[in-house]
Amino acid sequence: MEFLADYAGFLARTATVLVAILVVLVVFAQLRSRERRAGGHLEVHKLNDFYKALRERLQSSVLDKDQLKALHKEEAKAEKAERKAGVHKPRVYVLDFDGDIKASAGEHLRHEVTALLSLATPQDEVVVRLESGGGMVHSYGLASSQLARVRQAGVPLTVCVDKVAASGGYMMACIGEKILAAPFAILGSIGVVAQLPNFHRLLKKHSIDFEVLTAGEFKRTLTVFGENTEKGREKFQEDLEITHELFKNFVARYRPQLAIDEIATGEVWLGQAALGKQLVDELKTSDEYLAERAQHAELFQLRYHEKKSLQERVGLATAQVLDGVLLRWWSRLSQPRFWQ
Repeated sequence: MEFLADYAGFLARTATVLVAILVVLVVFAQLRSRERRAGGHLEVHKLNDFYKALRERLQSSVLDKDQLKALHKEEAKAEKAERKAGVHKPRVYVLDFDGDIKASAGEHLRHEVTALLSLATPQDEVVVRLESGGGMVHSYGLASSQLARVRQAGVPLTVCVDKVAASGGYMMACIGEKILAAPFAILGSIGVVAQLPNFHRLLKKHSIDFEVLTAGEFKRTLTVFGENTEKGREKFQEDLEITHELFKNFVARYRPQLAIDEIATGEVWLGQAALGKQLVDELKTSDEYLAERAQHAELFQLRYHEKKSLQERVGLATAQVLDGVLLRWWSRLSQPRFWQ
């Protein structure tokens, strides 16, 4: 009997543990389901608090106790006067766009723009810290259209370029009513490029046939494995010229002050030279500009984070590593240096 009692107690404890595990699994599954349905979330950080924390940390280290007390008293007095006077500071919405070849950050940008346009007014401002060396035409065309929504809504748009805004990156930057660039930022590259290898002669040498079947004369112009024709090359070049013309017209629409035929050669310029070409309006880093605006406006940084599966996170990390390797390799080959 004692054995049966012990066994019954064991079964009861086991059943309790199993039920608890099942409850935890069900709750976890529901939470994951909600996350998948939500898709992502918008994070908002007030940059004024960030700048204030930096300033206060320095003040507490540099000023003595009496100086610090007097400063805090003066700041509190100024804040009270502003509240009493009913001063309403304009809002500045800060977005970050770090572009890869596919302009993947455009997926986040679209949600960030949608969110801020639900609240922003013409008295506010949108600041985009933009970094991109360009990429696919259709991807950057869509990303540019997201920034065009801000202009169409009548909200002032400022684009800050600290490192590079070239090709598709400049397509986005030119939409800004004001473009700021660091002195050595790279801008321009208003051109179109396409390149691909062709292995036809190698395959022919080894008696390997490669068939390309199409319906439509120009369904395929240049191929990697088939034999390319002069007619196909001419059509491919014609398509590039059409795309380039559309690119030029797009930039000229938003930057009519440019001598578009002179600067749409595919060349790039550093910040100082870009200012002379009117590709930018002022030489200033994003840090300097935002620190200035924080004195007279409320700054809010918007970041949309999308939930990603483990497979997507691994793929994204791999792509970022490859992008970094390719960028470093290309920079060593093609960019001017200050050392040998």
